[in-house]
Amino acid sequence: MSTEPWDRAQDGPDQGAGLRPPGLWGTREVRVPGAALSVIGPTAEASASLPEVLFVHGLGGCADNWTELMAELDGTVRGEALDLPGFGWSAPPADGDLSVNGHVRAVIGYLEETGRGPVHLVGNSLGGSVAVRLAALRPDLVRSLVLISPALPELPPQRTALPTGMLALPGMLRLLRRLPGDSRGVEQATDGLLDLVYGNARAIPPEKRASAMAEYRRRLGLPYAMQVLVDSARGIVSAYTERGEQALWRQAERVAVPVLLVYGLRDKLVSYRSAARACAVFRDARLLVLPTSGHVAMMEHPVQVGRAVREFLDEVAGRADRN
Repeated sequence: MSTEPWDRAQDGPDQGAGLRPPGLWGTREVRVPGAALSVIGPTAEASASLPEVLFVHGLGGCADNWTELMAELDGTVRGEALDLPGFGWSAPPADGDLSVNGHVRAVIGYLEETGRGPVHLVGNSLGGSVAVRLAALRPDLVRSLVLISPALPELPPQRTALPTGMLALPGMLRLLRRLPGDSRGVEQATDGLLDLVYGNARAIPPEKRASAMAEYRRRLGLPYAMQVLVDSARGIVSAYTERGEQALWRQAERVAVPVLLVYGLRDKLVSYRSAARACAVFRDARLLVLPTSGHVAMMEHPVQVGRAVREFLDEVAGRADRN
């Protein structure tokens, strides 16, 4: 295992794993058992003394989902965001395991390889379920949790979430591979995705929409992209059905660190009604509800989420000082 040094991102190949196009953050590759993870974070050494934060994206997302929130927190934390195996600029894992457990192992491998734990762990959607399971299994690696629309079992699911769950059905991979890859097809698919995860997709700036479209087109060109999406969706469905000590809600009960929960009232994938159960299950929880936000509050309302995270981390630090 080895960790590549930070470097400014350069143009990478338009297929497979590679370096991100130039951006605000530096990029590096971290090799963990069975996978190589693309990670973005600060290049300034001055950030080394700040609280360590790790951001974990959701299904179909990538580390770039966190850049606006990372900018809001710049100078307050040393934040890094990784691409889970098979997503963003990370290649699929060697063993093909894209279950929640597989993603948890990858994040644990990253924390152990880099020696960053314990960290403040921030997860969205699938990344939220990964964060909960990791905190339950390896409390030594987690200082606190921030969960933004975490993917925790919800029965019955929202009607608007059913198409996402259908990704796990047999034969879905063949259907996805038949999607048109021309400009019109990419535009329609991107608009559909943005409308699903944003509370108000019409408010997205044109340059942000164009960037999302370019990333969707790039992903379509990867031979493994649809397989990764389907297998990870099946992993979430499987995790939702687990019972006993492996059940996600049971694991949430075991999380002893402070938790900040963030929900959007316009979320079409994770109902804000789950917030009541989450507040009751986590031992030490506080809640932020954003009335006009959808599933990706850190992208839609980074200023409000950033303010809440700073206040939360100040509270956690104050407790640690008193103890």
